[in-house]
Amino acid sequence: MALMLVGLAVFVVGVEPDVIGMDRSPVVGFVQIGVWLTGLAALLLGAYSAVRVVRNSRPSTLQSEIGLRLIATGYVVAATASLADFLGIGSHRLPLLYFGPVQIAGLIFGAFLCIVGLLLFWPPRPKKREPDSHD
Repeated sequence: MALMLVGLAVFVVGVEPDVIGMDRSPVVGFVQIGVWLTGLAALLLGAYSAVRVVRNSRPSTLQSEIGLRLIATGYVVAATASLADFLGIGSHRLPLLYFGPVQIAGLIFGAFLCIVGLLLFWPPRPKKREPDSHD
């Protein structure tokens, strides 16, 4: 849980560096994107670890395997959307990079996929035993 909180704090500082007085540029830079992606990775790693403890060595199901893959896919989508201009697949070029609405939507969609993956990875509730009618 501590890793989740640290990851969330780093993610928030990466997205909004003015929270700690570090907003020094009008554009979104590579370091800022790297900070929020590092925070998101730490957040997801902490969430995965916490849910892994809750699962308590239960056998893997198809649902949990799909959840794990959705977590990883969501992170890749978020990272690709965030780094689109640096990877050359975005519409803006150096030196005036602009974190546009499509990139924001990609980051949000990637985070949403991660949340759905975590929910699918969560173990199902144990089935209630029916009372015996022999009593």
